[in-house]
Order: sequence, then structure tokens, then C-alpha cells
Amino acid sequence: MSNNYCVIMAGGVGARFWPLSRTSRPKQFIDILGVGKSLIQLTIDRFVNICPIENIYIVTNEIYYNLVKEQLPQLSDEQIILEPMRRNTAPCIAYANEKIKKRCPDANIIVAPSDHVIINETSFVEHIKAALDCAEHNPWLLTLGIKPVRPDTGYGYIQYDEKQTYAPERRISKVKIFTEKPQLELAKQFLESGDFLWNAGIFVWKLSTIEAAFKQYLPEVYELFEACSYKIGTEGEKEAINQTYQRCPSISVDYGIMEKAVNVHVLASDFGWSDLGTWGSLYEQLKHDTNNNAIQAPYDVFTYDTKDCIISTPKNKVVVIQGLKDYIVSESDNTLLICRKEDEQQIRQFVNDVQLQKGDKYI
Repeated sequence: MSNNYCVIMAGGVGARFWPLSRTSRPKQFIDILGVGKSLIQLTIDRFVNICPIENIYIVTNEIYYNLVKEQLPQLSDEQIILEPMRRNTAPCIAYANEKIKKRCPDANIIVAPSDHVIINETSFVEHIKAALDCAEHNPWLLTLGIKPVRPDTGYGYIQYDEKQTYAPERRISKVKIFTEKPQLELAKQFLESGDFLWNAGIFVWKLSTIEAAFKQYLPEVYELFEACSYKIGTEGEKEAINQTYQRCPSISVDYGIMEKAVNVHVLASDFGWSDLGTWGSLYEQLKHDTNNNAIQAPYDVFTYDTKDCIISTPKNKVVVIQGLKDYIVSESDNTLLICRKEDEQQIRQFVNDVQLQKGDKYI
């Protein structure tokens, strides 16, 4: 267990949850489920059942340092990896690799987002431990795939080879192909075929395996971080990383490595997962009233002839809604959003328009 490390990616701004999620306080730092803990706190709680707390690293933007310290006081500064700018997931993983290599060159590593919902945490822990055991004994890049329950167009998909399974753990199969978010008809075909899984964006591998993959498939990124590795853990680390990030391309580990590598395997999983990427996915996780509304401040909201809505408004503010069906209603600080649920993909555009015309004050 001492060789098991976890890297939690927490640098996103959660724009699709605007206006609740803001640049100054993104969704991973919000108690978005109303359970008394933020998403990142729930994520930490989940992984301490898998590896020691001192082996858990948070990778986030440097502007969120105070939020991490406030919400996760059990972590040392050494465990908080601060990125000077956003460069997608491959550079953040490469940076974390260098930090972990200083402590444990033989590490097994889990890489996971900070904002997922896991319903069956016991099953989740069992799946991760099975993946770690496989990664320990095989030079594979493992990802977790979720058995799809509907033809969802908001997720990426993984097709696996049913004839190439891992003998000790039949849920692990060789990956055939990754597919980005498909159109509805294609998603229906994926569901009907039975050999596709949702891409959960959770990875498990040995440090040596992922480093070899960076060297082969993303040599530019590998060489940049390798060149500054001697500065990691010294007073010169911050300056070296600033220079590295300025030169580093912005690229995801999915596109840069996973979609190209030949040693990628997927663990078929079913533990009640949601990436909580949109208001619609949050709606599915919350309790509903008799009219199928999900209301986050139920004692302050009065609804009339209103059905199938998600309503998130400040506590102690009376809200009256009449005649809406399938809408998102969200008020936070100085901003109110009213949007059809089916049009939630336009929220990014709303954010861009507001920022252009009103500045960063509302973003």
C-alpha cells in the first residue's frame, strides 16, 4: 500500500455549472450535492481507503492554493502541486510524475478528477485495488470504463475487445478504440453493441509505464519536465515550472497518449458513477419532489405548475416559480441563470458572452 499514490486533478473552472461555479470558486470546492462536504473533500475521503493520506497529491491552479488549504488542511504544502497556467491533463500528470518519482520511483499511481460522484464507494475501492494489482504486474495503461445505462452524448466511449481479457481479472480487457462524445444515433449503436463503456477519466498505471508512454508519444512534454526535474523540491521549482509551462503544449493525456498507445486496457466498472459535468447530471443525483423538481433550497422555493426543473438559489431568499418545465434556474451572488435543460450545452457560450460584455466580475 505504501507504493500506491493518488493524483487528484482539481484545476478546472467548471464553466458548465455557471453561475454556481465561478473562476474564483469552481465546482470542486463547492458542496454541490448539499451533503456538508465539497466534491474535492468527498474525493479525498474516498481515496484514503486506498492509499495513505501522505501519498495523495492535488494538482490545481496556483490561484486555488488557499481554497485547498482551507478545505484539506490534512495535506502538506508538498502535496499541493500548483500549476501556473492551464495546460490540460498531460502536463499536469507529467508534473505529478516528477514529484512522486522523488519519493518512490516504483510507485503505482491512480489519476482521478476531483469532481466525480461515486454512489457505491465500497465497490469503487474494490475496483481501484483490482486495477492497482493489475498495473503492478503488467506494463499497461489502465482506465476505468463505466457500463452505460443510456445512450448519453455527453460522455466519451471506449470499445473493448471481448476476446482479449486479463485472466486473473476478467473485467479487464484490451481497448480497441476511444470515441469522443458521439451523436445520439451513434451512442444508441454503442449501447446496443454491448462492447462499449463510458470513459470515466480515471487512470491507473505504474510510474515507469506512464513515463515510458510520455517518452514515446509525447516526447516534447516528457523532455520539458525531465529537464527541470532536478529543481523539483528545491527553491527553484516554482521558477522552473513557470518556464516549463510557458513552453509546454496544452494537450490531454487521452488524446496525447491513451488514444495512441497499444498497451491500453480498460476495467469494466459499475459503482454508481457520474462525472457531474452538467446541471443535467446533477439533477439526476439530487432528490426530487412530487413534481420531479430537484430543489437545493426547498424551504425557500415555492413552485406552481412547475415540473422536472433543477432549482439552485441562495438560502434565506424566497423564490417563486410558476409555469416552468424542464428548466435550470440558478442564482449565485450577482447572477441569475434561467435556461432550458435541453440547451445546457449553450451555457459555455452564455459565459463567454457575459465575459465579453460585462467583464470578469460575473464569471
